Amino acid sequence: QVQLVESGGGLVQAGGSLRLSCAASGRTFSTYIMGWFRQAPGKEREFVATISRSGGTRYYADSVKGRFTISRDNANNALYLQMNSLNTEDTAVYYCAADADYSGGRIYTRYRSDYEYWGQGIQVTVSS
Repeated sequence: QVQLVESGGGLVQAGGSLRLSCAASGRTFSTYIMGWFRQAPGKEREFVATISRSGGTRYYADSVKGRFTISRDNANNALYLQMNSLNTEDTAVYYCAADADYSGGRIYTRYRSDYEYWGQGIQVTVSS
C-alpha cells in the first residue's frame, strides 16, 4: 500500500497561486494512477485532476481547466498541483489519492470510488 501526505496549502488572495505537493511512501509510486480531489464545506468531495502512471496523460475538471496543472515526479515519489488564478470557489480541503488499478485497465480516472488510498487533506482558502 501507499501512504500520502499533502503540503503547501494555506491562505491566498483571489487571483493568486499556490502549489500543493503530495509525498508518497510505501509501494512503488510509479505504479499508481494519481489524482487530486477537493471538498468544500457542505459539499461532496469532487474530482479536480488526474494523471497517468507515466505522467503523460492528464485530465481536469472543467472548473479548473486552464488554471490548474497536475504533475508528478516518479523518481522522488511526489505529486503536485499548481493552482493559478485562484478564486473563492476554489476554497476547499484538497486531497491527493492513489489508484492501484489492479485490473490494469485504466490510464487515468476521475471517479472517487476507483481510488483506494487517500491523504489526510490540506486546507486551501482563497480570500476575496
